[in-house]
Amino acid sequence: MEEFNQSLFLLFNASAHPHPITLSAAMFAAELLIYLIPVSLLAGWLRGSEATRKLMLEAVAAGIVGLAISMLCGMLWQHPRPFAIGLGTNFLAHSPDSSFPSDHLTLQWSVAFSFLLHKRLRALGLAYSLLGLPMAWARMYLGVHYPFDMAGAAAVAAVSAFICHRCAPWFMPPLFRCASAIYGFLFAPLIRRGWMMK
Repeated sequence: MEEFNQSLFLLFNASAHPHPITLSAAMFAAELLIYLIPVSLLAGWLRGSEATRKLMLEAVAAGIVGLAISMLCGMLWQHPRPFAIGLGTNFLAHSPDSSFPSDHLTLQWSVAFSFLLHKRLRALGLAYSLLGLPMAWARMYLGVHYPFDMAGAAAVAAVSAFICHRCAPWFMPPLFRCASAIYGFLFAPLIRRGWMMK
C-alpha cells in the first residue's frame, strides 16, 4: 500500500521546474483557502440568529475534535512526509512531522461536513467540501502530503462532524451560554451602539 501511495503522490507532485502560474495557484490553494473557514464561522456568528450561531459553534467543535484526532494519529503513527525521505519535489516549507492525516484538510472538511449535516447550510457545506479538493491537490503538488493523507483527513473529518452533530444536544447549551457571555463582554460597547448584533 505504501508503494501505491508513493506512486500516486508522484502523479500529483510538481516537476522540478513547474510553471510559475501553476506554482502560485498551488501556493494560494495550499496556504490561503483555509482562511475562508474562520472568516465564515465568524461572519455566521456576528450576523446570524441564535440558531445559526449554534450551528457555527457545532462546526467549530467538529474542527477542534477533528484536529485532536489528527494529532493523535500523528503521535501514534509517525509517517514521514515525502520530502523527509527525498521523494519527489518540495516547494512548501514545512516541519518534518508526521504527514498522516492532513491537518489542513481535516479542519476544512470537518467544518464542511458539519455544515452538510444541516439543511440550511448544505449548499455552503458542499462548496467548502469541493474547495478542499484544490487544497488537497496543492499540498500534494507542493510535496508535503500523500494521497492517503487526504483520504485519512476525509475519514477523520466525517467522524468528527458526526460525533459533534450527535452530541450537540449535550454540549451545545453550556457552550453557547459561555460563548455568548464572552462575546457580550468583549463587544459590549459596539453592541450598545447597535454596530454589532447582540
